[in-house]
Amino acid sequence: MLQKVLAPIRCNAMFFTTMYVLGLVCSWIEYTGKEKNYDNLWLELFFDLYVVCVVLALLPLRVRLWVRRVLYVLLYAVALVDVFCIVKFQSPITPSMLLLVGETTGQEAGEFLSNYLTWDVLFSSLGWVLLLMAVHLAVHLSPLKRLLQKYLHSSQSPPLVTKSPPLIPPGGDDPTRSHALPPGGVGGGWPSQRGGWLWWGLASLVVLALLVWSATVCWPNKQAMARLMSYDKIGYVEHELTRKDCATLYEPIYRLAFSVFANKLAAKQIDQLLLAKDRVRVDSCSFTSPNIVLIIGESYNKHHSQLFGYNKPTTPLQLKRARRGELAVFGDVVAPWNLTSFVFKHLFSLYAVGDKGEWCDYPLFTEVFRKAGYHVTFLTNQFLPKAKEAVYDFSGGFFLNNPELSEAQFDSRNPHIHVFDEKLIDDLHQLMEAGEIRADKPELTIFHLYGQHVDYRIRCPKSRMKFKPDDYDRPNMSRRNLQVLAYYDNAVMYNDSVVDAIIREYEDKDAIVMYVPDHGEEVFGPGAEHFYGRMHSAEITSRLAREEFEIPMWIWCSHSYMVNHPEIANKVVLAKSKRYMTDALPHTLLYLGGIHTPHYRDSLDVLSPNYHEQRPRILKATTDYDVIMKNEVD
Repeated sequence: MLQKVLAPIRCNAMFFTTMYVLGLVCSWIEYTGKEKNYDNLWLELFFDLYVVCVVLALLPLRVRLWVRRVLYVLLYAVALVDVFCIVKFQSPITPSMLLLVGETTGQEAGEFLSNYLTWDVLFSSLGWVLLLMAVHLAVHLSPLKRLLQKYLHSSQSPPLVTKSPPLIPPGGDDPTRSHALPPGGVGGGWPSQRGGWLWWGLASLVVLALLVWSATVCWPNKQAMARLMSYDKIGYVEHELTRKDCATLYEPIYRLAFSVFANKLAAKQIDQLLLAKDRVRVDSCSFTSPNIVLIIGESYNKHHSQLFGYNKPTTPLQLKRARRGELAVFGDVVAPWNLTSFVFKHLFSLYAVGDKGEWCDYPLFTEVFRKAGYHVTFLTNQFLPKAKEAVYDFSGGFFLNNPELSEAQFDSRNPHIHVFDEKLIDDLHQLMEAGEIRADKPELTIFHLYGQHVDYRIRCPKSRMKFKPDDYDRPNMSRRNLQVLAYYDNAVMYNDSVVDAIIREYEDKDAIVMYVPDHGEEVFGPGAEHFYGRMHSAEITSRLAREEFEIPMWIWCSHSYMVNHPEIANKVVLAKSKRYMTDALPHTLLYLGGIHTPHYRDSLDVLSPNYHEQRPRILKATTDYDVIMKNEVD
């Protein structure tokens, strides 16, 4: 039995050894510069390769040889690509990289290879993988391999008890008695065979112990991997990755498999969106608002806005405009999700929570605007296709970056992202100077800011930072957390300057500007004084709803707009106290554009007299916001 435990490794010794070293090298390269490597790397890699060797050992020898060769080619190739991506893009294989590869033409691929496959790559971390391949090839071609194979396959452990030929040794032993003798009888090398028993027995015990240990340690990660690859929607995959016990894809082959899986899920929704695109219908358009601007923020805790009563001057410019009566502040607004990608799908799709089907079964409001005759501009500081992109950005932006859908939605886009959001205004100026944006054509402009996305420290230029840890009277908080709090408030204040600069671009135009962030953010609020970020817990409590789902929202009208459209300006003022959830936002935008289409529903338009204010505001498709907040009061 012990011999059988060791057999899979013995008959695949070269494969096991080289692939184990390859796994360690790839993991070491990926985690270089990070705090620590994957905790269970050594054991889980042993377990994975042992399982593969078991499967190989069950195959006929000839088939096994060819399967091993295929695995060698696959694993080495994936490792080379993964490490190359780490060297050139500071990121291993991601779903976005695979998406970009699928959209690359032959000419673009040739230009890429000529630019990036240079000799200096050999002396980077990629050289370690190439060195391992060279050593592997040298051993494979050398006599050493044959000697090793001969030793492994010939030095089998002898049976513990053998039947010797009838022989009466000195002492008159019974000739029928069994003797623990080596094959060949007396003088057949007993000492060396006993050493072989000891060696292989100990080795088998070690492998058995490692197998039990590694299986126990890595089982939770295997369960998490299976769970990750079981979802049927890319959004749920993203949500899975927010769990503390989410899977660790610690090797290149796993990252490739996940990237293929994520792209397959995204492709399903792309197909549905393409069908919905072909169903877009516009009956007529009066272009009621010549300039509509939608500013989408990021991770904005409403309770850190001076505009909503915060005790620090984080939004002085917005407050000034509100006091002048040009900015209507909506006080009771929630987001349907606390994940950017989910919110974006609800913001862009004409689907609303509670509708039949999925968000991708409905047209995108940008498609309707473009078909109606508006020039649609999308300036994003987050959702541009790039190699180094987390699955969150992939999930939120794949439907914006698909070439066919992007063409159906947008006339103009910015080509690059920036460190700070104010640079998006420079992108706007460049489009104006290039003649893409003209004053004589109705315009829908969407700004997507990085806002207060973590890391807060880099969301505000150092020269613009005002708040410091000493500005807060929070004795229950550590100095480190006070610094994080100050960074967040500085980011909120910087965001105030950015949105005010955007407004200034439209002050002399007939324009209306709407601001709404994707979701809220925990920032050491009541009940979570030691936590910031987002919880992503299954249960939505009143505290979590308040911090992560309640969001700031306002509408600004230029002087010209208020003069030319007094009825709409008055509706905005009357609507600011109404209950609202941002999944309905596209329908208000269609009204502002004067677009007559069967996709518009006045029950979802907060400016309509038929607006259904009592519509349940369901968070994460599970929890009624108003019910849990009422229960808290009660």
